[in-house]
Amino acid sequence: MSGQLSGHSALVTGGARGIGAAIATALANAGASVMIADILEGRGRETAVTLSQSGAKCEFVRLDVTDDAQWAAAVETTVAKLGGFDLLINNAGVEITSLVVDLKPEDVRKMCDVNILGTALGMKHAFRAMRPGGSAGKGGAVVNVASVAATIAFPAISIYSGTKSAVDRLTRVAAMEAGKLGYGVRVNCVYPGLIATDMGLQLANDIVAVGLAPDMGAAVQSVVDQTPLGRLAEVSDVADAIVFLCSKDARFITGAGLPVDGGMGM
Repeated sequence: MSGQLSGHSALVTGGARGIGAAIATALANAGASVMIADILEGRGRETAVTLSQSGAKCEFVRLDVTDDAQWAAAVETTVAKLGGFDLLINNAGVEITSLVVDLKPEDVRKMCDVNILGTALGMKHAFRAMRPGGSAGKGGAVVNVASVAATIAFPAISIYSGTKSAVDRLTRVAAMEAGKLGYGVRVNCVYPGLIATDMGLQLANDIVAVGLAPDMGAAVQSVVDQTPLGRLAEVSDVADAIVFLCSKDARFITGAGLPVDGGMGM
């Protein structure tokens, strides 16, 4: 462990697998204590056990990010079990591919609930805990996971793109409020490029299904072709950027969006 985040306590939503698990691992490797929060209880507990076996302090709490009461309970649990709470990574998200002409209202609502409401509630409860007089009360940092989709017009993910654009705006307004009100909390976001996680590979398959690519290989290659650095993003690329934004090296950075997309969104 590098010790870069030694003494810090983090809650990572959607931390059971994929990019969330990579973020939790990177934070733990940097010395932070980590609470993995997810609706996937079995997978989440397995990830927490794995990190604990590597020497990290890691716990699991079940959290549906769309539920206000569950957020309050998850933060209380984090403070109690980790001895504090000063880092929040709002990573939980959902993407349902659809052309605009085929949108289903229930899919739109689900993406808005998880991606927008879930992020907003996370910041609400982080601020309440981290600000002076809160249950943790030592300030901290919030990093919201947006997407390169917030910065480019990528077909078949209009609602997902819209929700991630909303995450960007939420980040900036929340950073302004936290600064002006003296909470001592920095708020930033990252824009990951396409990653070969379950969600990323499903998107590639969906692009084929709606007729925008002849096969999965072509769908992935089209993204690589749009990326100046010539490859897909990796979970470690995003996780390392988040560790930086949580660290003292980013102490004068707030209200910013950091692209981790190989230049795709420039």
